[in-house]
Amino acid sequence: MVPNQLIINISTNKKSADSWVESNVVPFYPKTKIRYLLVGNEVTDSSPNETWYNIVPAMRKIKNALKTHSLNKVKVSTSMAMDVLESSFPPSNGTFRSDIAVPIVKPMLQFLNRTKSFYFLDVYPYFPWSTDPKNINLDYALFESRTFIYTDPVSNLTYTNLFDQMVDSVVFAMKKLGYPDVRIWIAETGWPNAGDIDQIGANIYNAATYNRNVIKKLTAKPTIGTPARPGWVLPSFIFALYNENQKPGPGTERHFGLLYPNGSNVYGIDLSGETPDSDFEPLPKPDNNEPYKGKIWCVAVRRVNASELGSALSYACSQGNKTCNPIQPGKECFKPNSLFWHASYAFSSYWSQLRNTGATCYFNGLATQTAKDPSFGHCKFPSVTL
Repeated sequence: MVPNQLIINISTNKKSADSWVESNVVPFYPKTKIRYLLVGNEVTDSSPNETWYNIVPAMRKIKNALKTHSLNKVKVSTSMAMDVLESSFPPSNGTFRSDIAVPIVKPMLQFLNRTKSFYFLDVYPYFPWSTDPKNINLDYALFESRTFIYTDPVSNLTYTNLFDQMVDSVVFAMKKLGYPDVRIWIAETGWPNAGDIDQIGANIYNAATYNRNVIKKLTAKPTIGTPARPGWVLPSFIFALYNENQKPGPGTERHFGLLYPNGSNVYGIDLSGETPDSDFEPLPKPDNNEPYKGKIWCVAVRRVNASELGSALSYACSQGNKTCNPIQPGKECFKPNSLFWHASYAFSSYWSQLRNTGATCYFNGLATQTAKDPSFGHCKFPSVTL
């Protein structure tokens, strides 16, 4: 994959594109079976706006560089998240965002159609469900619904799971731009096996259920496809192989793996889809499928690097409004005068003030959430109340 930060340079510089292909593809092909090369990952989600308009030019430059080395069979694409849509419900109303539809997505679809490549799409039913668990049925999100179905009032197509609904909203969006037949490849799909206290439904039971069921769907014979594209092959990747224990962000970001970092299974899984669920070990019952209600604090992790913890403490104190006043000398939370307790107070104060702006309780692995009040004596730790 061409990193997002290289897209602008490659889009305007043939030598940069040739050099990248020479260094990252040529030495490994054909011994390594390289079939697709992605230029950027979710660029319209995370990168600065100026990068957006260079995606397709960069894809063209990389495609030409591949041709220069007679690597004509390697297809070029990019991966997109669901947030490229401004409307996804009902699926027939799927529409690309107005800021990217014509200047970015349409020429990209034209390129994919002309080169017979795929539109690579990241599909995570976990996120829309966890954002609105009252109105989206959990079983519907997990492919477990036996009674709940949804019929699109415009297309009259019937849906039995959220995955199909999400994919078809992109199908209809592409159709609106004049490209109804560009094939879709699921670049990422999965469900988190754990998360933070405030992250509903992230558990082993749901993760195993979702991944086992999506694998059964994707490997079924004959091919199932989706309601809008019945019988179409939908190549897919499960995200991810390992729990990424050093990845920043909310707890779910570190818990999408099929394996723990040491290589052991998080739960039983068969990527062929042939093993009956009854052959796997029983799964632990979920205990967080309802939203957590109560207070949560953000405290320091014990036995971590003191220098790193001190730097994180300084950072937390520099953010927000009077974040660390109570741990100054003579104040109510100064004692015990320890790095651990001062950092714990600072982390809780920082998080309680800034959580609504996207701040997390992580600090590069130095902090963790707790439902146990760390307050003591006259020192009251700030908290987040859900």
